[in-house]
Amino acid sequence: MKALLVEKWQPFENLKVKEHPIPKPKKHEYLIKIRAAGLSFATNLVVQGKYQVKPPLPFIPGTEIAGEIASTGNGQKQFFQGQRVCAVVDYGGLAEYACAHVTNIFPIPDKLSYEKAITFTNTYATSLAALSWHHLLNLKENQTLLVHGATGGVGSAAVEIAKAQGVRVIAAVSSPKKTESAEAFGADHVILNKPASFKSKIMALTNNKGVDAVFDPIGGDIFLESIRCLKPEGRIAPIGFASGNIPSIPANLLLIKNITVCGLNMGLYFGWGPVDRREEYKPKMDQLMEQLFDLYLTGKINPLISNTFELSEASEAMNLILGQKTIGRISIKFE
Repeated sequence: MKALLVEKWQPFENLKVKEHPIPKPKKHEYLIKIRAAGLSFATNLVVQGKYQVKPPLPFIPGTEIAGEIASTGNGQKQFFQGQRVCAVVDYGGLAEYACAHVTNIFPIPDKLSYEKAITFTNTYATSLAALSWHHLLNLKENQTLLVHGATGGVGSAAVEIAKAQGVRVIAAVSSPKKTESAEAFGADHVILNKPASFKSKIMALTNNKGVDAVFDPIGGDIFLESIRCLKPEGRIAPIGFASGNIPSIPANLLLIKNITVCGLNMGLYFGWGPVDRREEYKPKMDQLMEQLFDLYLTGKINPLISNTFELSEASEAMNLILGQKTIGRISIKFE
């Protein structure tokens, strides 16, 4: 099979498509014929050895896939050959075939394309969990949410999901060119997320009250200024650090306004934590995915795939991501 192979830590642009043996499913795994795979900012860190989890060399990067069940060598009966699914893999997604643990595989509706399906397991699951789970942002109807990176993958998903829940959304984007896209995702207001100026805009939009919650995949100074935009008893969820800067949290601000910081590493629920607990979390993840598919089938969310590339064009696709030139998500397609 054709695969993007990482044989040493290196920039993503240096990776080459090579021939590689089709993997054989281990116990509790299925082999999936991949039709679409996701590409993200985190993938760029993984291939350079800069991510918190380092796969053993050599390896095939990529964690989000959609396709058809090809086979299982263990007599399992949870899925049938040819069944349309999306899945999360530890690594191996940027190839024609990959093996996925049974707990990380989800049947997809017939109306859902493979390209859109790749967004559900990580992107939309992260956003729905962050917004709705009781120990995270736990948003309620008519509350106000500030979403940073509102035209990116998890950001645009957060805007769509929040609006489906009856939440008022203030979207923050990096450039005026992205304003129209944020509005198209459903944002009630759109501002530029410049740390020196967005607090005053937030306060003006909320009658000096601040927002109930913040969804932040950016980090750095954006995160620190966002804390100052929260109401007393507000919640802020750091989802990632696309800025490249992990902030130190000023605990005095949390104390003064009774603010809650609630982190979310979605990988924990797919077995990527210090202890593999994916089977324990399986019912919780099944319920989350069912919610997402229902939102899609009822027209309340509709993932945007802004660009589709061949595997041989993966470097070009990554350059768009690193240059913050994408709206929604990018898909790598396979025949």
